[in-house]
Amino acid sequence: MKNIKIIFFSLILFFASCEKVVDIDVPTIPPKLIIDASFEVFFDENPVIANTIVKLKLSADYFDETIPVVTNATVFLTNLSDNTIINFADVNLDGNYKPTSSFIPQDNIEYELTVIHNNQTYKGKATKVKSTVINYVNQGNRTLFTGDEIELKTSFTDDGAKENFYLFNFGFNNYVTIEDKFLNGSEYNFSYYIDMEKVALPSTLVVTLSGVTKEYYSYFRVLIDQSGQNAGGPFQSVPSSLLGNMINTTNENNFPLGYFHIGESDTFSIDLVKKN
Repeated sequence: MKNIKIIFFSLILFFASCEKVVDIDVPTIPPKLIIDASFEVFFDENPVIANTIVKLKLSADYFDETIPVVTNATVFLTNLSDNTIINFADVNLDGNYKPTSSFIPQDNIEYELTVIHNNQTYKGKATKVKSTVINYVNQGNRTLFTGDEIELKTSFTDDGAKENFYLFNFGFNNYVTIEDKFLNGSEYNFSYYIDMEKVALPSTLVVTLSGVTKEYYSYFRVLIDQSGQNAGGPFQSVPSSLLGNMINTTNENNFPLGYFHIGESDTFSIDLVKKN
């Protein structure tokens, strides 16, 4: 018995002595400017209000824990119907650029976003996309696989006069894209499930419905697939060079990441409770 113990101990020392630390060189990529300019116009509010923040960051290497913000850029919008300028400023030095005066994007007006950073100019254009209101969001009783999901029974009515694309934000980085190909002009009811572990019940959840362009719809679907619903939000990191509608007019090879979009949005608040 003593011999067995000695042999076993010797094997442990042998395998421990064979361990090596392997350093893997991960290639670094020059940082690219990330432009998150998804404007929301809450058209059903009285008065109408808008979220018109331009968020600027720099892409980081895969293992970096933080994404640096950009605080030294020049940002402004041009109303292309009359060439008036709306200036933006990063007052809090957090990479969030806000209009320096009251600004609500108007119907049928094309706007051009300009961002100047490190002597390079980035431009993109957008026109406000119309949307519809949320009929209701109710908490249901059904669950999915684990039994720890919260069912959100949701309804909205599509505008049958044109082709529409929608983006739902159910909070906690839960997004759903919908096109009206099979629901044109009708009321659409569906259930969405969020992980109960993400919500401290009871709590109030704000659901947002936004009208989007077909191009932004396609862009956002790919972005969700790449980043995942649980990756901290689709604009927190950019897994690959997914091109948006912003162009570097100084050096086209140094293209930015992100998107400039303006859409009408509606919100619906629901009080969530724990159900047996």
